Amino acid sequence: MSEMRYEAPKTLAAAVALLSGAGGSARILAGGTDLLIQMRAGRIEPTLLVDIKGIAEVTSIVADGDGYRLGAAVTLMQLTEHEAFAREWPGLIDGVKFIGSIQVKGRATLGGNLCNASPAADGVPALIAADAVASIIGPAGRRQVPVAEIATGPGRNSLAIGEIVTALLLPRRPARSGDAYLRFTPRTEMDIAVVGAAVNLALDEQGFCRQARVALGAVASRALLVPEAAAALIGTRGDAAALAHLADAARAASRPIDDKRGTRQFRLRIVGVMAQRAAEIALDRARRKA
Repeated sequence: MSEMRYEAPKTLAAAVALLSGAGGSARILAGGTDLLIQMRAGRIEPTLLVDIKGIAEVTSIVADGDGYRLGAAVTLMQLTEHEAFAREWPGLIDGVKFIGSIQVKGRATLGGNLCNASPAADGVPALIAADAVASIIGPAGRRQVPVAEIATGPGRNSLAIGEIVTALLLPRRPARSGDAYLRFTPRTEMDIAVVGAAVNLALDEQGFCRQARVALGAVASRALLVPEAAAALIGTRGDAAALAHLADAARAASRPIDDKRGTRQFRLRIVGVMAQRAAEIALDRARRKA
């Protein structure tokens, strides 16, 4: 590896300046659980690591009238131990709990899970289903982008040189709402999703689904939002016919590949099942709030 510099700025402005000055050869160090593995494997050789963990804005969890603001460098363990957030967004916690071991959760961040842009990332489908927005700062100032638009392909994201995701913004939840994330893996822990499915929905006073979002992971080059699957739920009580239509829509939207974790054919068979089961859990959670 060539010579590498390490910097730990205390402000976002300083971090942006460092990243911009190094061009594309710099990398952000948040948790490092993906970055360090890639460096050790020789896949990347950055000339500069910019450690953002000392910046208060990216390491805090803030709740207000608009919802939650999750600092991009908040660790997964901090998130799972935040009782109020876990009650509000159990589906996102479902995904977070699947990411790595306890030791990994103590370092890994949801912002890193997003920006690493793995199609099988467990934290991303639930964020997309939640209609989360990424808050970004860079040389041109601040902007906000839907989480669904961050990843552009395996290992690639839409951030420009010098840009940093500072926070993930989750909206305030309506009454009688529920969400869930499920994945299929050969092992129950410490594995990578073969298929992932997230559902976020809200019911009206009569128990009919009035809004929904469905997102899938590991069945395309990036996590997918599937409006057709959500439409299968809206206006129904989540009966068997609606769930069957949701499963069909999930299969139709999927564009999986063959790899060592599963074949294309298997993924197409299982994705509808996982989406349907996630919807059933989300419906149950919403009904419990009625």
